[in-house]
Parts: sequence; C-alpha cells; structure tokens
Amino acid sequence: MESIAAVTALSALAQSSRLEIFRYLVQQSPNASTPGDLASALSLPKATLSFHLKELTQAGLISGQQSGRRIFYSANIDAMRDLLDYLSENCCQGNNCDLTPAAPRRQLGDIV
Repeated sequence: MESIAAVTALSALAQSSRLEIFRYLVQQSPNASTPGDLASALSLPKATLSFHLKELTQAGLISGQQSGRRIFYSANIDAMRDLLDYLSENCCQGNNCDLTPAAPRRQLGDIV
C-alpha cells in the first residue's frame, strides 16, 4: 500500500460516524447492507449517511453493489488488511513479532 492510500483510508476513518459505519460493515461481512439498514442500525440521518458512504467508498474501504433500485454496501476486507499490514510492517524494529490481539479487558463487576 502506498502512503497516500494509507493516509486517505485513515482520514476516512478519523470521523466517528464513518468509523461506526465501517465497523458495522466489517461485523456484517460477508453480508452487505443497504443504506436503510445502516441508517436504522446506527441511528444516522440518511442524508448524512450518504456523505459518509461516499467518503468511505472513495477511500476504498467499502464498496457498493447496485441491485435494481437498491445499493448494497460491504466492507472491503482486503483494503482493511492492506492498511493493517502497512501500519505494522516495520513494527518491532523489523523483527518478527507477535501481533495477536491483547487479552480481553476486564469489565467493572468482573470477578477477580
């Protein structure tokens, strides 16, 4: 991934509604969602949602597939992986390291 593509993707995700939309579509993957589904699930106005979908699409993080009169949006998982690879390719001073997720955080009320 080129640094300009990484900056574009990170810029698109640097807004709370767009980050929510992207995370929702990742969670729904491989299924796609209509703008109506997204608006309902995330309580976003449709006009605002349209703007955010355009930004995420231009960044290559999501794609829309038209079917009749409806558009179905899905996360571009390959683009997400490319971004994560780009961000972590030089970690640990270039040495092979373990990038597994951290242990789950304890919640208030968990038994210790």
